[in-house]
Amino acid sequence: MQIPVASTLARLIGAVIGREAANALIDRVDIDPAIGAGTGDHVRRAVMAQALNLLLLEDLLGRVPTGAAYVADLAAAGRRLVFDHGAVRTVGLSGMGALPAGEAALTRVLQPLGYAMAETYPLDRLGMTGRSYTHLDYPETLPQFFVSELHVERFSSKFQEAARRVTARSEDPLSSGDVAKLEILAATGGLGFEDARTLLPRLVACFGRQHVDAAWSDYEILLSESAEMAWIATEGNAFNHATDRVASIGWVVARERGLGRPLKPTIEVSTNGQIWQTAFLADPAQRTFIGPDGGLLAREVPGSFFEFIQREPDPDTGRLDLSFDSSNAQGIFKMTSARQA
Repeated sequence: MQIPVASTLARLIGAVIGREAANALIDRVDIDPAIGAGTGDHVRRAVMAQALNLLLLEDLLGRVPTGAAYVADLAAAGRRLVFDHGAVRTVGLSGMGALPAGEAALTRVLQPLGYAMAETYPLDRLGMTGRSYTHLDYPETLPQFFVSELHVERFSSKFQEAARRVTARSEDPLSSGDVAKLEILAATGGLGFEDARTLLPRLVACFGRQHVDAAWSDYEILLSESAEMAWIATEGNAFNHATDRVASIGWVVARERGLGRPLKPTIEVSTNGQIWQTAFLADPAQRTFIGPDGGLLAREVPGSFFEFIQREPDPDTGRLDLSFDSSNAQGIFKMTSARQA
């Protein structure tokens, strides 16, 4: 369904990135009419959640040319992206400047938007824990969040010291006024348009890097033990990947390989046999570091990537299986270590 340009969702996103860009973004994604078609100046939490997801998707596509080319191909073929989930990484470490430790930096945003934790997934090979967050009102049509938390204490003391140095001066993108608006959203399930308009960019800012450039020597220490923490050192809490829910992952893989795009060699299959995942390799990114003499160094590092998932109905419930799989997730996470610095 075409979302009306006068809808609350279109107006809200347009207030942040401009009307033309907002309409183009909305046209590329399959949006539940129950969320996207409403009008008026009351912004329900589901509309706010959809707006946040769309803006985070736009940010990722701006950093991931391979994903942007794929989404452009969908649009050219008259199809829309079915946005299944976005993934973010956090660090379970206290003393990160003004930023709350671990996933709390993000769950304080997700919960007022109507998200609740669905499952916990041990990612022990990576020294992490993953948690999925599903929207209470629209679990199948609003993207989920897969939030992973790296446990610094599972690594060497040298690694822990480097992680502390990298994150020590993290800033909190939310002001006390932003927090007050989130409290209203959590209590009432909505906001007035003006409050929503001013809060939305601050929520987007939470999904970014909150610390200053890392020292190259610290980055090398982190990379030697955890490609995931090295990635966080340059990208922070930005979307690690966004995911298109597809009808046939085999068909998509064959098509994208035919176009010469760099894909993961294999498809990950969940233990229950109901979920298939694969991804493009991470696009490289140019990032700056502090060199040994205090000057800036430019280096190419792994950036974010774009993923594909095929979900089948759960035979016990008949509803779409919205779960994840620890083995799948750990396989997919390798996408950001496939192209090392």
